[in-house]
Amino acid sequence: MNKAIFIDKDGTLIEDVPYNVNPGRIRLEDHAAEGLRMLQEEGFLLIVASNQPGVALGYFGEHHLLQVNEKIRSLLLPCGVYISGFYYCPHTPEGRIKKYACRCGCRKPAPGLLLAAADALDIDTSRSWMIGDILHDVEAGKRAGCHAVLIDNGHETVWDTTGPYRRPDARAGDIRAAAELILRRQAHHKQTAVAQ
Repeated sequence: MNKAIFIDKDGTLIEDVPYNVNPGRIRLEDHAAEGLRMLQEEGFLLIVASNQPGVALGYFGEHHLLQVNEKIRSLLLPCGVYISGFYYCPHTPEGRIKKYACRCGCRKPAPGLLLAAADALDIDTSRSWMIGDILHDVEAGKRAGCHAVLIDNGHETVWDTTGPYRRPDARAGDIRAAAELILRRQAHHKQTAVAQ
């Protein structure tokens, strides 16, 4: 089975511009491409998992997310980074578009996006990681059976760590730092396994 890195989009992979679907305003976060390349070189599939309630709120259509996906891919490709999947949740109970105004199993902190990707891409979630900038990302990852790194960049404001799913395995300042941490832990587990 494959192993994967699930990556939150806004505030983790790209700069957080609320409800933005304009490709011209999309910028990678510092060190994102470098960190993802390190992880990809170690055999991880890279998968974006993002809540996109702007669809349900009527700010943009699902088709706009295709151009966002293409822009992100085009920014990463020159760095040798390939995104294996782009999964998003268009729902929110507060939505104005009836089709999307609901509770669902895919809106983080629910694990649905990650589980759908794991099923489609034959991913072993126990060997995989979720990287995100808020505890909802951490919870989604943990509920899917992954390890989780919180990008501690000031975007989390609630800090509700109630329950076992909302405690990250580690914190990092950006994706490159998260990658270094993940790869160190992976190397440690390999050494431990050999020693046994």
